[in-house]
Order: sequence, then structure tokens, then C-alpha cells
Amino acid sequence: MKILISNDDGVNAVGIAALTNSLSLIAETLTVGPDRNCSGASNSLTLTNPLRLNKLDNGYISVSGTPTDCVHLAIRELYQDEPDMVVSGINAGANMGDDTLYSGTVAAAMEGRFLGFPAIAVSLVGSELKHYDTAAHFALKIVQGLKKSPIAQDKILNVNVPDLPIEDIKGIKITRLGARHRAEGMVRTQDPAGKEIFWLGPPGDKQDASEGTDFYAVEHGYVSITPLTVDLTAFEQLPEMTTWLESLV
Repeated sequence: MKILISNDDGVNAVGIAALTNSLSLIAETLTVGPDRNCSGASNSLTLTNPLRLNKLDNGYISVSGTPTDCVHLAIRELYQDEPDMVVSGINAGANMGDDTLYSGTVAAAMEGRFLGFPAIAVSLVGSELKHYDTAAHFALKIVQGLKKSPIAQDKILNVNVPDLPIEDIKGIKITRLGARHRAEGMVRTQDPAGKEIFWLGPPGDKQDASEGTDFYAVEHGYVSITPLTVDLTAFEQLPEMTTWLESLV
């Protein structure tokens, strides 16, 4: 079995090493990550600059691009034989609710699925982030489960693991995405030269963290697995939109 591993925190992040070490127990792994932290990169591609590679002493490959670039480049150029699966992470922090739209971790997994491979995004949720071994343990279990029983072709699995010792995890829940309130305003300040600059404000509080959501599961000590669809079409809206279109004519 061959697994491509990537992330958005950068090729030198603690999480990608923990994930690689774990999955190397059951598979041949290739670890390809961005040369810097690309959190919030979403599905962006680098279109105006060439991509540069650097092979590190530990065998990982650093790419001067986004998480999506890393997966696309690895599958199209670095593999002679294609991988069996793409696993992204372990992200330093949650990728739940609305945040999945911005996540480079989720985007790396989605690019793997776009190219036709089973894909998982794994994140560790907490404030101090001590238990990467816990997230790596469950990533390994889920990969083994996917190998045994594959999921639908157009889905990826978004996995969020509480930052707890393995023995304190209560179990695994299949969840839906929760939702947040609107984000806080921008933080306005000045650079050393006195010029006005802006920082992105903190995320909004949870709006929908009810039972069944990823927020609820993780808060109560469970690993959350949310299946995400690659096809963003709102199929249930098609009949209504057809009627709406007819009203415009």
C-alpha cells in the first residue's frame, strides 16, 4: 500500500511527522508538504510562479507552493506508480464547521479525491496540542478501515480528534458540520513605520454546536468523522431553481 501524506502547516510541522511515522507502520509513505505554513490556503493553486522542490534529510519533500500544489505535483510528477490513498494532516487545530471551507488541510485531501484517490484530512483539536500520538493512532485505524471498506468515490473524510490521551477518547462519531456566527471584525494596528495594517479577527462563536455536529462530538471527547462531498451542487435546489428561472422569462 502506498500513501501520499501532505498538510498545510508546513513540511517541518510536528503533525506531519507524527502522521508519517504512524502510517509508515502499514504502508510505503511519501511525505510532500509546503515549505512554510499555509494555513487558510483552501484549494488555491500557484499559477504565477514555478514550483521548486527540496528533498530534506528525513526524506520528506518541501514544495514552494500550497497544499493543493503539493498533492497535485506529487501525484502527477513524483510517483511512478500512483498512490493508493492521500492523507492530509495532522493539522495543528480544528477544521470543523465553516472552517473547512478555508482549510488547506481539507483542500489537500480534496485534491487527492479530485485526482481519483481515497482521501482523509486529520486535525487535532485543543488549546495546547500535546497528543499528536492520539490523532495518529486514529488516523491509522481509519486508513485501515478505508482499505477494508472503501467509501463513495466523491467523498472525503474530515477527521477531528480531541487533544486527549488515547485512553480518554470515548469513541468515534459520524457527524455533520456545525456552524459559527459571523467572524469578529478585523484587528486594526500600525506597522513600525506607522502605516495602517489589518489582521484577520478571531473566528465567531459556535452557532450550531448541537448534538450530531462535529463541534459537539469533539467537545464531548469523541473523534468526529464528517464525510464531505466533492461535488458542491445543491441538488435539492435544482427543481426550485428551475421554477425560479422560468419566472424570469
